[in-house]
Amino acid sequence: MKLVYALFFLTIIGFSANAQETTKKQTEQLADFTLGSSSAQTTIGVAYYKNWNLGKKQHFFIGTGLRFSSAMGKNKTFTSAPASLASNDTSIDSLLGANTSIYALNAIINLGYHISSKLDLGFNIDLIGFSFGPSSNHLFRSNGLQTLTTAKPTGMNILLVGNNDRGTLNSEFYLRYKINNKLGIKLMVQHFFTELTTNNKVQTLPVQNDRFRNITDLFGFGLAYHF
Repeated sequence: MKLVYALFFLTIIGFSANAQETTKKQTEQLADFTLGSSSAQTTIGVAYYKNWNLGKKQHFFIGTGLRFSSAMGKNKTFTSAPASLASNDTSIDSLLGANTSIYALNAIINLGYHISSKLDLGFNIDLIGFSFGPSSNHLFRSNGLQTLTTAKPTGMNILLVGNNDRGTLNSEFYLRYKINNKLGIKLMVQHFFTELTTNNKVQTLPVQNDRFRNITDLFGFGLAYHF
């Protein structure tokens, strides 16, 4: 997946060398709707951003906002989430569930570059927020043994980098094309963390644990509206 990101970035940077320069407004506000898909998960997102354009020619931008995300999965495996367990294969147990539905509301940061007056390259990531959703039945697997347990979305979301992250967090690399002054279309690659907490600390070795995570990469598209 890292190779996809690198190729995507290098291709667009190469194009930007010949891109048209333009004067931008100092700030901009927009909302977008996104749909992501993989073989076992579908995501829907609605977000609001306010961006500040930076630099002499205001090609770079940084922004913040809010995003509501939903992730619907089928037959997905969630593995031990705490960093002390996730970093060691021998410490990882798993949950397998037929269906999961997780909803998250998070503050986000948005970074990018105006390649031209029509085309933007950007990256955004969830920072902090909360998740909710229905409880669901899962098979807990440990050392070849299986037991039935119940889990629900982890309530607190916070970006702490890598295995230290907690909860449900979404990030996007995207390319957005502005059709007119109001409407744009977006192509994206999502890196989506979802996390469940079991009703009891079902994992007992090497330490007790009730948090389990799934990481999915998805491709998708979206619509953007500029205020």
